[in-house]
Parts: sequence; structure tokens; C-alpha cells
Amino acid sequence: MLGWELPPHNSGGLGVACYHLSKALAQEGASIDFVVPYSAKHDNIDFMKIHSATKLSPLDRYGMGAYDSKFALESEAGSEFTDSKDIRGVQRQYTKYIERLVKNKEFDAIHAHDWLTMEAGIRAKELTDAPLIVHVHATEFDRAGGNRGNPIVHEIEYQGLMIADRILAVSEITRRIIIEKYGIPAEKVEVVHNAIDVTSFDDGYEYDRRTYKYLEGLKSEGYTIISAVTRFTIQKGLEYLVRAFAKANEKNDRIALLLAGDGEQRDELITLASELGISDKIFFTGFVRGKQWRDAYSVSDIFVLSSVSEPFGLTALEAAHHDTALILTKQSGVAEVLSSIFRYDFWDIDRLADQIVGIATSDSLRNSLKENVTYEYAKLSWHDVAKVCMNIYQNPRVGVFA
Repeated sequence: MLGWELPPHNSGGLGVACYHLSKALAQEGASIDFVVPYSAKHDNIDFMKIHSATKLSPLDRYGMGAYDSKFALESEAGSEFTDSKDIRGVQRQYTKYIERLVKNKEFDAIHAHDWLTMEAGIRAKELTDAPLIVHVHATEFDRAGGNRGNPIVHEIEYQGLMIADRILAVSEITRRIIIEKYGIPAEKVEVVHNAIDVTSFDDGYEYDRRTYKYLEGLKSEGYTIISAVTRFTIQKGLEYLVRAFAKANEKNDRIALLLAGDGEQRDELITLASELGISDKIFFTGFVRGKQWRDAYSVSDIFVLSSVSEPFGLTALEAAHHDTALILTKQSGVAEVLSSIFRYDFWDIDRLADQIVGIATSDSLRNSLKENVTYEYAKLSWHDVAKVCMNIYQNPRVGVFA
């Protein structure tokens, strides 16, 4: 298993998905060697062997994040990527480690996650002739948020997808991108939606000691709390969310917006809130983890996933588990598995504003959305995903099934 991060050293949903998928695979009988590009302890993981491809600390976030835009900017400037702090340099070290690993142990399958590990996966396949399964959680078309994206990443993705024996896409949206944008044969690509492990939220944190006491106070005064827990990147469509919130505030001023996360758009969003005259209604937490992360969901009444292009969107399932009504863009994969939600096109700020006001002003509607979505997310299981993966490991060639 070739990945780029695992909790607690993850910067987003990629590491969470890898953790829960691997755990379910281990319970299905898989023996997993999981390789990460940094050196750190994972005391919470005892169901697989974790390898550190470099001596870098996970705290050195430069090049460690799965979706850093810094790489895109520097690659256009012609960087040679030889330094261990450059993401391309880290990828080269990662691949060299994989070369050593596969020479010392025999593997039945190679499972690589996203473009970050595709080159290492290709090299492992060359050396072992083991089947290569590429798991696509996002493409460069998603990360670029409608822009042209990075040509280097596009090329790596194309090579990885072409050479892969099988491809797993986290949604039908992602599957269509792989087929239509990269010209991959449809029979190679299978949709495996992400899931949620509700037991992972039994974290031992005290529920009676809340993080966002000011927001709790606003709720007691009749305010509705809207939230987004995400990276502050162009892909996530947060500018549209802030503008829609401003419009909603004009119709109902008893609302507040919690933006939990961080990223290169942080200052831009703070400036935008000021320009729109809603700085007193928007709360920025910075990057959150643990109790602060959980409480960001728990304090919320409405969760908005505003992404321009979201291959799946695990945060929506996490928010649903914490009793929130969901508003999701039509461009998000998680909307394929949930029905009791409101949908909108990412650019339609008027529709989003109306949906926010509609839910905020109707207790019956809000409670209905919260209750009904719980039955839907409860049907999603990582064990079902693991069973699909196990079948593919055992029958990796296209057209051959158990």
C-alpha cells in the first residue's frame, strides 16, 4: 500500500480514507505493508506494518501535504526538485525506498493512492510484475478548481492510469473524469465510494466541555450555525460560500459561519468577509484536530460542502454523524450516496443563500434532513469497500472476476 499520509499526521481526507480502508482490509485477512514519505510513530495503528520512506518529520509540511498548491507554482518556475524538501525530491526518495522494499519481500498486489505515489507504484510493478491498483481520490482537474492545473501532475496521472491493471475511483464523477479526460478504457475503472467508521469518533473527549462556547452562546440566542471543515484552497469553493452567506445574512441575520481549516486562501477569505461587511459573523479556527475538529461538527446546525470539484467528500459523512443538515454541491461525489440533502451548483450563490435561509428558518425541515440522512450514511461500510479490493487483488486483470 503506497500512501502519502496517515492519521494523526494527515492534512486531509486522504489519510483518513487510507487508514480506515487498510483497517478493514486487515480484518478481511490482508497483510499490509504501508509506506509513507515521512518518519513518525503511528501508535494508533497495529493492524499493518508502516514503513518510513525518508527521515523527514511530518511536521515539515512543505511537500508533505497531499494537495499543496505550492508545488504547482514552483514547478512552473522550473525547479529541479532535487532537495528533500521539494515534493518531487521526496517522491524520488520514496520511489527509491520502494525499489529496495520490493527486492526484499514478495507482494501479491501494489495499491497506490493518488498521483503522489503513482510513479513508485509503476516502478514496483516493473520490478515485481505484481498487479498495480491505482486508487484515485482526486485528479489534477479537481485540485485545479476549473483551472488548467499542473502539466507535470497531469502527465504522472496519465502514466499511472494507463499502466495500472485496475483503477478505483471514489465516485462516478471521478470515474467519468478518468475515462473522458485521460482516455482510459471504461472497463478498467470501478467506483468504490468511501464510507465512515462511526466507532472512530469514540475518542474519549468530554462532550460537556465544548470548544466553541461563544457559538454555543449564539445558538442559545436563536442563531443557526453554518460550518465548513476543509482546506482553504480554490478547489473547495469557499469564496462562493462566503458570498452566499452574505446574501443569506441579508435575509436572516441570526446566522453565523464557522470555517474550520487552513490553507493559502485564508487571508483572501478574511479580506472578503471584511469587504462584505460580515466579519463579525464568520469565525476562522485555523487547522483543527481531535476535540476541536469534532466540536466544529457538533456545534453546527448546517454543514456546507461548497467544492468546485469534490471527488467524494468524507467531511459530509462526518458532519451527518454529528447531527447536522447537509448542503452539498452537485459537483461532489458524496452526493451520489446521500438523498436527504440539499444540492446546488457551486457557482449558484443565490440558490445556496436561499437553502441556508430555508433550513435556518424551519425547525421541521432541519430536523427532517438531520434524521433521514443518518439512515443513509449508516449503510456505507469500509468492509464493503475492502471486499471489493480483496476481489480485485485476487482477480486483477480486466474482465476476470471471482
